[in-house]
Amino acid sequence: MITKEEVGHVAHLARLHFSEEEQDKFTSQLNDILTYIDKLNQVDTAGIPPTTHAISLNNAFREDVVKESIGRDLALTNAPDEKGSCFRVPKVIE
Repeated sequence: MITKEEVGHVAHLARLHFSEEEQDKFTSQLNDILTYIDKLNQVDTAGIPPTTHAISLNNAFREDVVKESIGRDLALTNAPDEKGSCFRVPKVIE
């Protein structure tokens, strides 16, 4: 179990200031978390493979297929301003 002094020590190391009421609250919450973790440690998990996610994830990306590009001229057709073969944009750095 975590004591109020330990919560205060960790808060001091993290440069945090908590009132007495907040220290009591955090001490209680951290002890509740540790009690729950202790319950989880009592569960028999023999034969259960470790997982990194609670649900299986599938790659949502499409296949990487090489396609012909649209070309410079077509890319610049809707450009509000162009200079040569480049988009021209307003200066944003002084």
